Amino acid sequence: MKTQAFISGKWVSTPEVFMVLNPADDTIVAQVADCSDELTHLAIDSATEALKSWKCLPAKARSAYLLRIQQLLMRDQKEIAAILTMENGKPIKEAEGEVAFSASFFEWFAGEGRRNYGDVIPATLPGKQLITLREPIGVAALITPWNFPIGMLARKVAAALAAGCTCVVKPSEDTPLTSLKFAQICEEAELPAGVVNIITCSRDRAQRTGEILCSSPKVSVLSFTGSTVVGQKLYQQCGVTLKRIAMELGGCAPFIVFNSADIDLVIQGLMASKFRNTGQTCVTANRILIQEKVFDVVVKRLAEAMDRELKVGSGLEPTNTQGPLINARQFKRLENIVKDAIDKGASVVRGGKPHALGGQFFEPTLLVNVTSDMLVYSEEIFGPVAALVSFSDEQHALRLANDCDRGLAGYFYSSELQQTWRVARALEVGMVGINDVLISTCEAPFGGVKTSGFGKEGSRHGLDEFTNTKLLSFSSSD
Repeated sequence: MKTQAFISGKWVSTPEVFMVLNPADDTIVAQVADCSDELTHLAIDSATEALKSWKCLPAKARSAYLLRIQQLLMRDQKEIAAILTMENGKPIKEAEGEVAFSASFFEWFAGEGRRNYGDVIPATLPGKQLITLREPIGVAALITPWNFPIGMLARKVAAALAAGCTCVVKPSEDTPLTSLKFAQICEEAELPAGVVNIITCSRDRAQRTGEILCSSPKVSVLSFTGSTVVGQKLYQQCGVTLKRIAMELGGCAPFIVFNSADIDLVIQGLMASKFRNTGQTCVTANRILIQEKVFDVVVKRLAEAMDRELKVGSGLEPTNTQGPLINARQFKRLENIVKDAIDKGASVVRGGKPHALGGQFFEPTLLVNVTSDMLVYSEEIFGPVAALVSFSDEQHALRLANDCDRGLAGYFYSSELQQTWRVARALEVGMVGINDVLISTCEAPFGGVKTSGFGKEGSRHGLDEFTNTKLLSFSSSD
């Protein structure tokens, strides 16, 4: 398990290190290089130098590297998953699934990079031809989150490399080891030095590292996944150099259940969406809106499913489905959100307090009588807490769903065909799951609206963030 930074194809140690803790028991997993400003600049310079040759490689040659990375990720799936679970805490089966998810993006963009087409535009004058080319934008700075440390890295890196860009990746200080394992994969795939650089740093240095990536004129695009508050700061810092920005920020997803819904599908979807990664996902069901006629049955069925399916404990135990929260700050934040709801009149159907295991484990929680003045209603919960609100009719549900400054994902369950079209069009989000919660896949565009960010990851649109369109205008005297 590597603990040094990876710059220009070399493993770089630093005088200072920071600790990576296992959130299940707070034991030290590793001590990792704490990169200085100088090393961040060195990584940018390395990517800048590597860009000269990488962007000139034929798309087929770049595709071969991506396919090799995909194969190595799947070969080392269990090893990577174990590292991921040790530093993130998520159940091992989910971690293995995340590795497979990450590999899918390298396979996808290996193909899309070879289809990075331009256009021939019909001209209005005789002897004139208009042609567009799509060219790599340059060095890409990629800041990745702790909740999906290999999945979000892959979604960015695969697209950037396919487009012909080189990368400087700054992983979360909570989960750097998974990213460093990815650097080993790149090394074994014989990716040219400097094409992918991984700079690790402590929480104390994270803000300064972000500032350097944002202000450097050598960086052409910044892609960030994280909180809206941090995204707003990075957005401002990028203004000086007018670099392109892609941001996938916080969510507050509505999950609407109409009277006509198939309740079996509803419970299945709620369990998958709400409790995946212990509720620590940006597209998790956050405001669960249930129509009055089926409210009681949904509460009863969801509580039964929680009792039956959720088992709390270390993610390394394959029978456990709920791990710890990532760190003490997130644990305290969730505790305050739940306490606020209870103090303001919410009723606890299940859970509601820290788990008997102690540490950063929290009981899977089901709350009803939730009102709009509670933090659990308006904040991104980011924990295993389901907050249920009743509504009267479709318009009432849409008012509740859209009364939010974030718009990443939204879900609803209905068996009425006309209603599905109306509600899907009316929801103010970037992605809608209709009787479905599995919306994230390499083939589909991922991204939000409002303060949930802009730009798309995955799909054919994933190359857009990393390419410029150049016009060639030809004229002849014939």
